[in-house]
Amino acid sequence: MCESPVLTDPLSQIIGLLRPQTVMAKGISGAGRWAIAYDDFGKPSFCAVTQGRCRLSVDGAPAIPLETGDFVLLPATPSFTLTSPEPGPLRRLVNATAEPARDGLRHGRQDGPAEMTMIGGHFDFVSADPRLLAALLPQTIHIRGVDRLTTLVRMMGDEAARAQDGADLVLVRLVEILLVEALRALPAQTAAPGLLRGLADPRVAPALRALHGDAAQDWTVIALAQAAGLSRSAFFQRFCSRVGLPPMEYLLAWRMTLAKDLLRRGGLALDQVAGRVGYGSAASFSAAFSRHVGQPPGRFARGTA
Repeated sequence: MCESPVLTDPLSQIIGLLRPQTVMAKGISGAGRWAIAYDDFGKPSFCAVTQGRCRLSVDGAPAIPLETGDFVLLPATPSFTLTSPEPGPLRRLVNATAEPARDGLRHGRQDGPAEMTMIGGHFDFVSADPRLLAALLPQTIHIRGVDRLTTLVRMMGDEAARAQDGADLVLVRLVEILLVEALRALPAQTAAPGLLRGLADPRVAPALRALHGDAAQDWTVIALAQAAGLSRSAFFQRFCSRVGLPPMEYLLAWRMTLAKDLLRRGGLALDQVAGRVGYGSAASFSAAFSRHVGQPPGRFARGTA
């Protein structure tokens, strides 16, 4: 059995659990007036504009102007439309996840130089709980002026185009770094309640890191409040407002996420899984897992084998 490395940084833990794989990256260009509609396909997708301008509208929301140097991440890609600054007739792309031609996609006028170029792509997760990333982030992440993100996406496009031995491993590592950089670049203080917002709070963050560092510990709200340097009531209110869940509910959700990963990997007896996520017996763990997940751990493990 191959065990996960021990990580105590919450963002590293989550990306380590998700384990990106099957990365696709391609060049996309456009000239003249054009408009492309993409169907909902649920996978995480990304792009970086390397030249020119275009407009992105996600799931019917108002269009976002994109320009050179902009980066976009859609954690669970819904339907969206990509157009030139002045849109042309709308055309629907039938299969956005199909492997592209080696020279990428060209929208609008097919001859002459491109007025807009970008590198875009998508990837899958090995994780038994791929909704982790979507739950952590807003529907659309638009980051402007972070050169490291554009550089990473360029590297992914180059690696995909070269298609040399070892490309799959390189692309997976680049996606992992890309996700960390995107999470770092988000203005977490103004984000919706969630882990990122909690990590941006100087009082809540120490409690989150302590909880993630040892999920098996017999945590209480008082112990977490002490890690935060707050009274129990002040910590509880602050944690709920920043993270969006009471501390013990967040702890339960994180323990169940870890348990899903251990069960999916296999190789551990049920009482060992229980001990690693803070339960004193297989029976108490099975009851909690069944309530939270909707099926007993044994059935879950068989379903993901």
